[in-house]
This record gives sequence, structure tokens and C-alpha cells, in this order.
Amino acid sequence: MSIKFKLLAAIAALSLVLGACGKAEETPSKPKVESKAKSAEKKETELEEKEKVAYADVFTEATTELEKAKEGKEVDFDKVTDLYNKNFKELVKQRDAEFEDTIDEKITTALAAGKDGSMDKVIVKQIFDKLMQKVFYTSIKHDFTEVTEKWGKTEEVNAEVEEAKGYYAILKSTVEKRDAAYGTNLVSVIDGGFSEIETAIKNDDQLSFNLGKQVVDKTLMKTFYLATGALPNGYATKASAEAGKDAALAKVEQAEGWAFYQSLSSYLSKHAADETALIEKQFNLESDVKALDPAAVNKAFVRGFAKIAIDEYGESKELLGEDKAVITGLEGALFIDIIGEDIKTLLGEDAYKTLTEKAQKYVETAKAKDKAAGEAQLNELISTLNTIVEKAK
Repeated sequence: MSIKFKLLAAIAALSLVLGACGKAEETPSKPKVESKAKSAEKKETELEEKEKVAYADVFTEATTELEKAKEGKEVDFDKVTDLYNKNFKELVKQRDAEFEDTIDEKITTALAAGKDGSMDKVIVKQIFDKLMQKVFYTSIKHDFTEVTEKWGKTEEVNAEVEEAKGYYAILKSTVEKRDAAYGTNLVSVIDGGFSEIETAIKNDDQLSFNLGKQVVDKTLMKTFYLATGALPNGYATKASAEAGKDAALAKVEQAEGWAFYQSLSSYLSKHAADETALIEKQFNLESDVKALDPAAVNKAFVRGFAKIAIDEYGESKELLGEDKAVITGLEGALFIDIIGEDIKTLLGEDAYKTLTEKAQKYVETAKAKDKAAGEAQLNELISTLNTIVEKAK
């Protein structure tokens, strides 16, 4: 299974170009009013397309065709490219523009590379599969934003939630795999988050909607973390273990890790630039897979998520007395949960239990709008998280 590194490097380089596609689509000379009008038209187009296309069926058809590469069979890249262009490209470009990403460019380049043979076809399959999963994930986030904007219009809000659940249905098998590998209960947690969202809409309770939304979002982030940098079943560990046995297979697993990581990279980069750069370099397809260090990747993730939690709690301190303080407080607790097993390793079971209890207690304090108690609790939480950052170096 030969791999031509020139094109691999080109794909890897694309992963560092954040926002190129989205920014290029808006011509600087055109007024923003026109851009907003076009954005509205795109949203309408998206809704029309969703009515015509069963995304799950098309995604399965495309990945099944690409899966032939694992069996040494010929892959019809024209078919996959046609499926992508007709059914997904518009959706992907909308998410690129909204989240300042370049997924369309990466997928298009990978499919072309698979067709002309300049990239290993199994790697192409992983890039297409996992980057499309990112699009489905960011589409859930998009729908949640739409719910907020349309709050009070029950029929429209319910339609957005149904769309989000449809995208999640495509991702559910990925979540189930992580549950099987780690003995977690991510599926039930996400189901609970959606249930809370639906109840909140019925009760016109926007705070509860925002809390349910965070549960769904951060549990999906945990799913992607477990697939990439968590020990012992993340792709960093898998690729490293395989590197000395089968270099080609190890490269495929490195590609899987890189592609899954794209769902986390932009969020991490806002809070932990150094950790983001380290993880990206380790997974980057032009990096030697034999040099991949799963322990370094894991610790970078732990530091990164701990820093995000610290930032969430810092924001929560500024907002004490407002509903937003409750939301950021829950986010802090959810980011702690993402690296829960790692914290147990670093601090011990009892210390982790104490930390989670304090995190939950703070959410209740924020709901009660008790500023004095809240500030004291936040100081303790942030202090423990700083200790985690230091121990994970």
C-alpha cells in the first residue's frame, strides 16, 4: 500500500488553513447587507435540500463505496464525488462559511487524490468519513443556534431540533463504538440532553434548553476525544502500536485520528494554542507515524480541556447573577467530565469525585445567584484545574 507523501502533505497543510474557504466566499468589495441576504438564501436552500435528500442514506452509500479499498477492490471515485457534489457540497460549504473552515476543500482534494492514485485509497475513505462527521456535528450546532434565534416559534423550533436529531442519528454509531470501547454511557447522556431540550421547548424554558444543548454538544466532543487522544483506545495509541508492525495500516490510523481531531481543533485552539499545535503535529499526515507519541497527545488534550474549563469558570465568575453563569458553569463541569478518567489517573479517584461534586454544587449555586458562595467555589475549581494542567505536563 504505497503512500505518496507530497499529496499527503498538501492535505495536511490544508488542515492548518482555518477560515480560507469561508473568508474567500465573501468578496471584500461587496457590502455586508448583501452577504447577509446571501446567507439567508443559503439557509433556505439548505432547508429545501434537506427535504429532498436523506443524508444518512447517501452517506452510507458513499462510505460503502469507499470501503471497497480495504478489501483491495476498485473504488468508483466518480460515483463518490458525484454523490458528494450533488448531496453534500452545499451543506459543507455553508458550514465552512459559518465556522470559518475548509472542509469542502479537504474532501474535494482527497477524493481527487484517491482517483488519480496519489493518495492511499483507504486514507481517502477515512478523511471523507470523519470530515463528513464533523459537518454533521457542526450542523447540530447550527440547528441549536437556529433554535435560539427562533425561540417562541414552536413549530419552527421543533423542526430545527428534529434536524439536529437527524444529524445525530448519523453520528450515533461513532458514539456507540466509544461506549463499547470505554464502558461509557454517552448514548444515554446524549438522549437525555435531547429529552431535556424537548421538555424545555414545551415549557418555554430557554435556560433548560441551553443546558440540554451543552450536554449534547460536549458529550459529542467527548466522543471525538475518546476516538483520538484518550488512553488506551484512541487512534494516537492505535497508530503508535501499529507503526512497528504495519506502517501502511499505522498511517491509516493516523489519518483517522487526524480527521476525527478536526471536530475538536478549532474549539481547542481558542483556549490552548500550544496544545493544539502539538496534537496537530502528531496527527499531521506528513509526520512520521513512528514518532507519534500517544502519551504526549493525551497529556496535551488533558491540559487543553482543563484550560477550557478554567476559561469557562473565569467567564462564569464575571457573569454571576445571570443565567449565562449557569450555562458556563455547566460547560466547565462537562469539560471536566471529558477528561474524567485522566483526572482520576493524575489526582486519584477520591480527588476526582470531590472535584465533580464541587462542579455540580457550583451549577446549583449559580442557579441560586449566590455570588459570594459562587466566587469561593469557582476559586477552588480553578485551583484544582490549574493543578491538573501542571500534572499533565
